Amino acid sequence: MKMSKKSKVIIYTLLTIMAVYFMAPFIYMLFTTFKTEAEAIAYPPKLFPAKWLWSNFLDAWNAQPFGRYLLNSVLITVGTTVGQLFSCSLVAYGFARYNFKGKNILFVILLSTMMIPWDVTMIPQYMEFKLFGWINTLKPLIVPAFFGSAYYIFLMRQFLMGVPKDFEEAARIDGANPFQIYWKVFMPILRPQLILVGVLNMITVWNDYLGPLIFLQERDKFTLALGLAAFKGVHSMQIIPMLCITVIMIIPPILIFIFAQKYIVEGTSGAIK
Repeated sequence: MKMSKKSKVIIYTLLTIMAVYFMAPFIYMLFTTFKTEAEAIAYPPKLFPAKWLWSNFLDAWNAQPFGRYLLNSVLITVGTTVGQLFSCSLVAYGFARYNFKGKNILFVILLSTMMIPWDVTMIPQYMEFKLFGWINTLKPLIVPAFFGSAYYIFLMRQFLMGVPKDFEEAARIDGANPFQIYWKVFMPILRPQLILVGVLNMITVWNDYLGPLIFLQERDKFTLALGLAAFKGVHSMQIIPMLCITVIMIIPPILIFIFAQKYIVEGTSGAIK
């Protein structure tokens, strides 16, 4: 049923009010980063600063080696995303398109691992990585991603279950081997799901604090999340520097979500073009 113009105006007005309400803390934090310390703690608070201090970001960034922290975060995020996309799509393809003995049992075992909290496996993983000599390196935060994630495998497997068999049968007739069918036929079809999984993984890894805290010891190995926590301990009485680094840290996930939201909707719908 087509909505009237009056109904649309009311709905969009309510949505705009709700959006402003939920974005208000972020907007206030963003404007506060340009204030002085006195203005930040002044009461009653003011939204706009008396003088825009753009140097606040540069001073906060130079207070610690945040450039190195940023590089570490990017390396971990990109590495884990590549690992998850390749391994999860390959395993999901096997579960969705092949029939073999014990497939359902293996899939149930895979899904059951989702019920095990990371807190339970944290100590065994630390002991294992210490045996490998990986403690205080980025390897414990990147390498496990190349062995897949049960949740992402489930998402891709459910998507692939809805793909008609005509695609792979046509590829077999053309002489494609199983890996070529996976790479050249199903990977393009999986594009919405790959983007969805990539965005979810990037946001999760970018904001991860506990993993780097356990496996990393030296400051030059810190990620942005861990560096921000250390920065907070040193500058606990200074509000502006902490807000500046926080704003810098949350901008990349927001931009990624904005540019990828179209594909995220496609990935959750399960549609095939």
